[in-house]
Amino acid sequence: MAMKGQKFKTYSEKTKQEAIRLHTVEGWTYRKINEHLGIHDPGRMKRWMQKYREQGEFGLLDQRGRRKEYIDQDRYVQQLKRENELLKKCLATWKEEANKSDLKSWKR
Repeated sequence: MAMKGQKFKTYSEKTKQEAIRLHTVEGWTYRKINEHLGIHDPGRMKRWMQKYREQGEFGLLDQRGRRKEYIDQDRYVQQLKRENELLKKCLATWKEEANKSDLKSWKR
């Protein structure tokens, strides 16, 4: 239970992303991640993973004091950024394929 005037430890977004990466990519356990990053609350990593699974990287942001419409706008902007990255990759692939087909027709 929180005491009046008690200070809580906060973690940066980069720390949270690193913790998620260690668990999802490297396969580390929550306990090992907590020891490595100096996280004292044993349930903190579990809550971060739950938020990450539900909302993606947006769930790791500190949203206290933010209004709902701003949160929705941020979520929309993040979605658009992901779509733009995907479209850039598709465009690069299409250009490579077009260049290959042009070279084949040129060699004939």
